[in-house]
Amino acid sequence: MKSSCFNVANTKCDGMNGWEVAGDHIRSGAGGSDNDYLILNLKVPGFRLPTSVSGTSGTEFGRITFVFETICSADCQLYFMMDTDRRSTNVVESWEGSKEKQSYTHIMTKNASVSYTWAFQRTNQAKDGRQYVNDMAKIYSITVTNALDGVAWACRACAIESQQPGSACVPCPAGYYIDEETNQCQECPPNTFLSGHHIYGQEACQPCGPGGRSNKEHSLCYSDCSFTHTELNRTLQYDFSPLGSTGSVMNGPSFTSKGTKYYHLFNISLCGTQGHRPAICTDNVTDLSDKDSHSGEANYVETFICQSTIIPSDGRGFRTALASQSISLADTFLGATVEKSLNGVNARPELFAASSKRVPDVNFFYRSPQTTSSCQNGRNTVLTLRCNPEKSSKGEISVPRECPAGTCDGCTFHFLWESSSACPHCTEEDYHQIEGACKGGVQDTVYVWTEPRLCTGGVSLPARRSKPCEMIDFWLKVGAVVGAFSAALLIALTCHFWKKNKKLEYKYSKLVMSANKECELPGADSCAIMEGEGEEVEDDVVYTKPSLLGKLKAIATKGNEQSSEAVQLKSSQPEKWVWG
Repeated sequence: MKSSCFNVANTKCDGMNGWEVAGDHIRSGAGGSDNDYLILNLKVPGFRLPTSVSGTSGTEFGRITFVFETICSADCQLYFMMDTDRRSTNVVESWEGSKEKQSYTHIMTKNASVSYTWAFQRTNQAKDGRQYVNDMAKIYSITVTNALDGVAWACRACAIESQQPGSACVPCPAGYYIDEETNQCQECPPNTFLSGHHIYGQEACQPCGPGGRSNKEHSLCYSDCSFTHTELNRTLQYDFSPLGSTGSVMNGPSFTSKGTKYYHLFNISLCGTQGHRPAICTDNVTDLSDKDSHSGEANYVETFICQSTIIPSDGRGFRTALASQSISLADTFLGATVEKSLNGVNARPELFAASSKRVPDVNFFYRSPQTTSSCQNGRNTVLTLRCNPEKSSKGEISVPRECPAGTCDGCTFHFLWESSSACPHCTEEDYHQIEGACKGGVQDTVYVWTEPRLCTGGVSLPARRSKPCEMIDFWLKVGAVVGAFSAALLIALTCHFWKKNKKLEYKYSKLVMSANKECELPGADSCAIMEGEGEEVEDDVVYTKPSLLGKLKAIATKGNEQSSEAVQLKSSQPEKWVWG
């Protein structure tokens, strides 16, 4: 480690120590003036992972953790900076004013030589006198893991070849952890990944999220492009393989304060590729002030989702478009689910147009551990897959209209990927059958998809089926004839019995009227039953039509409104005739 003092306006502090040891910590030195930069520098030539995780495609090569505190009465600032491969020094994080004792961790996602720098400035105002000489920054500890050619501050038990006494230490293969009881190498369970800075105990193997699986080395989790969701006793199976290769989206142009046009380009690797993360964003802008830099070298980011700032060739008169500020938005795959939240990352479906489909959206959650002053927990990304049969198999990626930069807060990014490949596999529930008419003794049955069709792949439509059938037209005609005949017969019988009943009713009424008139004649004994005729004898009443003589008599007596009919009483007794 080295310390120095630097001031842009003067050289008073040149040669002074910027930091000094003070018991259990180091603190900023006095300097020559209050606006001096007190600098502490630590160089790490590279990183070496444990054998169990070396050679993998993990995201963490090492991490630096330091505990610090600032005591200030003015606008002091503490900067933490980093220079990778001697390209340029960038500010990773900064703190202003007094800060309580706290810890900060930065993760290295690239195996390269790095120079860490701490710079403390009491005030940015140049003054003749010393007013803030008692303001200071304290650093209690600095820890760098997996540092190449570093010095270990502690020792831990190594993995041994066997339980026999005197067994030598052996490196664990990739994806193995050290069992704390036996000190032997054990492979991580399926679908778990091994943390790069912790390989002791089975708890070092962390489970993958929903829909995730681990690669062969157990270094990270990824999606294998398959997804299953069950709801309402129905299982939906997805295959996102057509979307597995890298997709890109570029938002609308933005402009700097000077009018320079630029775009944000996002490269997305959804699934597959055994977790190799083929989404790459490359910077083709080099530091022109560095004479030792090679023009052929370029800084790049390889991850699941990355972002680059693109300046078109016509924006500043360049021959080719410039790509710069490439950053990773998704180093870790958290999982895929239809839920709207996972591991503290929240999807915001209201940022996009609502879906009227019956198929739920599938959300892919990612996280990048790189922290910034605005994003203390790193960056998060939510990629929503939506079934849209009207889109192609590759589909279309879009960003929220309200947030054309892809993020509304700078820390969580949201993307919508609409595609026909985001629809679930077709099942027997997605089609229905239609039976045709019977023609020539044969009936056809065809199968058609239920509209709108919200599935792809899976089962195919069954072939057309034919089966023998009886002609419905012939039996329909026979039934119609029989029905018509039966109806006519029923009507005829009804009319016949109705007419006969009316006649019988008429005759009965006439008989009753005639009998009443006969009984009203004075001194007529013929209406009574003679003695000795026997009550058991049944008399037959015969109602006959009037004879010709009766009709003439009726005409003659019409003026007296009298009419007569002959009533013949038959019995076993001698016949008697009564004339009216």
